Amino acid sequence: MGRIVLNHVEKRFGKERAYAVKDFHLEIEDGEFIVMVGPSGCGKSTTLRMIAGLEDITSGELYIGDKLVNHLPPKDRDIAMVFQNYALYPNMSVYENIAFGLRLRKMAKHEIDQSVKSTSRVLEIEQFLERKPRQLSGGQRQRVALGRAIVRNPQVFLMDEPLSNLDAKLRVQMRTEIIKLHKELGVTMVYVTHDQVEAMTMGHRIVVMKDGVIQQVDTPKMIYNNPRNMFVAGFIGTPPINFIEGKVLESGGGELEFHTKRYSVKVPPRHADILRKKHKAGRDVVLGIRSENIHVDPAMAEGRPKWQIAGIQKLSELMGADMYLYLDIGGPNLLIARARADHEFIENEKLTLTLDMEKALFFDKDTTDNLAY
Repeated sequence: MGRIVLNHVEKRFGKERAYAVKDFHLEIEDGEFIVMVGPSGCGKSTTLRMIAGLEDITSGELYIGDKLVNHLPPKDRDIAMVFQNYALYPNMSVYENIAFGLRLRKMAKHEIDQSVKSTSRVLEIEQFLERKPRQLSGGQRQRVALGRAIVRNPQVFLMDEPLSNLDAKLRVQMRTEIIKLHKELGVTMVYVTHDQVEAMTMGHRIVVMKDGVIQQVDTPKMIYNNPRNMFVAGFIGTPPINFIEGKVLESGGGELEFHTKRYSVKVPPRHADILRKKHKAGRDVVLGIRSENIHVDPAMAEGRPKWQIAGIQKLSELMGADMYLYLDIGGPNLLIARARADHEFIENEKLTLTLDMEKALFFDKDTTDNLAY
């Protein structure tokens, strides 16, 4: 079984014993595709290397299957790892690179040949078996690295930013290939990346990390729609979520309103109940709203509550089917709204923006926690 349990695992480095990974607790089910994501230095690769046995565990317990593997060498953990730089032997052919691990296991020659050829067919690299790595493109080398891992038939695949050296088009193609591969093999995969697009499109669950600590573990949909705190909300999503500081005040009609120095908008009843329960009436909070929930075309806002503010167009980015508008709404940062590609951008033109407040998020200004989480 490829079930992995990290039971309050920690890693500390140096004389000061600074934490690289702190109190990491996670259960990964057999056959699950887990993606660990976060900024550089957050501890995701260190965690992966502890699972692989390439880093010692300072404290905590690590199980693969039903076996405690804290002190087990990598070769005895029944795992295969795919590295960022492919780690192929330059003097060996593609065939020899894929077969290398099997030869170390003393497999029969005909079994090795059968395994290498069947794996190369799955990855569509049969025609490259006699070539050396230097004769391959980046995408082809990545397939060879995957082939070397697959041919061992391990319980667990570990992947450390395997697509980061590829160009944008190849990354998209290889993402699809890895997802397809996981479905065919049905094995446990733990995938590390700093690219939140990879995390959102590939994982059954995402582990978001910051400063060695898990911030949230959930499905991509839940992490996007209900982030646990401002860090998760800001890290996941393109373009980044808009954060607006303001105060929650009671209106004359007994409703709650979100106020800034320049404008106010009504708080929907669902959010108002949460804000009252958390005693935020009269307090400073942070409003989070994603670009797709800000509408600049009245036709798109039809049927939605009219929570509207004024914005001044400052910059635009054409992104194919969409256009990102950067708007001055009187705060320290420009608000990012998503418009149709045919939107006519006129610098410094004043627009009316409709905020879909039903999909807004409210965060505690001091703790940065999502008040609805």
